[in-house]
Amino acid sequence: MFVIRYVAGLFLVFMGAMDCLTTVVGTLYFGTVELNPLISELVNTNLSAFVALKLTVTVMVGVIFVLAEKTLQRSRNVNDKSFRTAYKILRFSYIGIVLFLLVVVLNNLIVLLRML
Repeated sequence: MFVIRYVAGLFLVFMGAMDCLTTVVGTLYFGTVELNPLISELVNTNLSAFVALKLTVTVMVGVIFVLAEKTLQRSRNVNDKSFRTAYKILRFSYIGIVLFLLVVVLNNLIVLLRML
């Protein structure tokens, strides 16, 4: 059975992969630059390492969210206030990361469309 928590994790991975794809396309074909100072040098020197790093981090974040939800669901005190608070924090952080990645991907697409 395909549980909704896996869909959420897969959507997070999809958004991260789209960010990686738009960054690579922009860098290779349109001459754009990566604005993140932590990985901009990696994009310019070793694009394969950038893709591997970006996709690995993206998949790991998706897996962490799925494992965190599984861990919470195993709790015996699902009606406890601390459980509900932890679950809300997990959901809000997931929504926040997805919205952030959505903004990043939309920004990348806007930059690519302006370069055409």
